[in-house]
Amino acid sequence: MAGRSIQGLRCLITGASSGIGLAIARQLAAQGARLIVSARREERLRALVANIVAAGGEAFAVVGDITDEQTRRRLAAESATRWSALDLLVNNAGSGAFGPFAESSPDRLRRLFELDFFAPVELTRACLPALRAAATEHRRPLVVNVGSVLGHCAVPWKSEYCAAKFALRGWNDAVRAEWAREGIELLLASPSTTASEFFERVELGEGLARPAGGSRWFPPSSPDRVARDIVRAIRRGRREVVPSWGGRCLVWASRFFPAVIRWTLARQSPPAS
Repeated sequence: MAGRSIQGLRCLITGASSGIGLAIARQLAAQGARLIVSARREERLRALVANIVAAGGEAFAVVGDITDEQTRRRLAAESATRWSALDLLVNNAGSGAFGPFAESSPDRLRRLFELDFFAPVELTRACLPALRAAATEHRRPLVVNVGSVLGHCAVPWKSEYCAAKFALRGWNDAVRAEWAREGIELLLASPSTTASEFFERVELGEGLARPAGGSRWFPPSSPDRVARDIVRAIRRGRREVVPSWGGRCLVWASRFFPAVIRWTLARQSPPAS
């Protein structure tokens, strides 16, 4: 697909106070994008905005919980009021859970789906008029959904997280086809383990140790590197990006050698409890 310029893009980014979201915001701002950034942690969000503005960029903060309908309405209204249209929506906010499904709770499953699936879907719905307005300007509006390699290949002890990311991937692909004639594009970004605060916020089953990120063969990627790959995919008009070699290996293996992957995963040791 044709590429796009970052300069002047009107962007809304969720989960922008740390990790991948923070890195995406910084990189887009450095390339001339205009930003509305959102997260729950006000102090960090204000610091990000101050740094961008001090460097000559344009950024505004909307503090709130993305799982709250009122926050989503505020974000959509801010985009429409400030710019009249929205060129780029980055659905980045998310969380995880770790532990055997049989020992988890319905509440934990619903909390995870509220943040990792329903929040990005419903924010996109709320922003659809602003995205359509950008399409009428022939701006090629784009929705970036930050999923996971575990939305391609499910692994044990992360069943709720895998389910939410599979759901996000399925919705992403469906609405991509629905909105193609309107000129609204979608990009699915599927990072693997990233050296961020993600694992500090993972919900744990009772008595379980917090999982380590990465492995000897596939160490975690830095948020800056993941963001760089995502921003490059935005510029190049890509439909999908897996921003790590280890992640690409897992996705390819699950597609071409599913029986081997299933056999391997079924022999993983359960977490200590």
